Amino acid sequence: MQITRHLRLCGRVQGVFFRESMCRQATKLGVNGWVRNQRDGSLEAMLQGEAANVETLIAWARRGPPAAQVESMLVSEGNGEFTGFSRLPSG
Repeated sequence: MQITRHLRLCGRVQGVFFRESMCRQATKLGVNGWVRNQRDGSLEAMLQGEAANVETLIAWARRGPPAAQVESMLVSEGNGEFTGFSRLPSG
């Protein structure tokens, strides 16, 4: 079953290779969507794919790459149709 989830992460999530690492993890898992930095220092992502794979990527995002420090993460229902996984310009 396909699901779509919107994520907002706060903490030390910019300047730590988070977006590129998430792109790589998403590609490995076959998850579509996007990731981008926000001007307030947070990180935003939209994930779409098989439920188990999306949940695996969400679990990875709770930790992030080694230099990241995720202090909080909000997960909500997302919408849209996505092909591949991309890194978008800052929002």
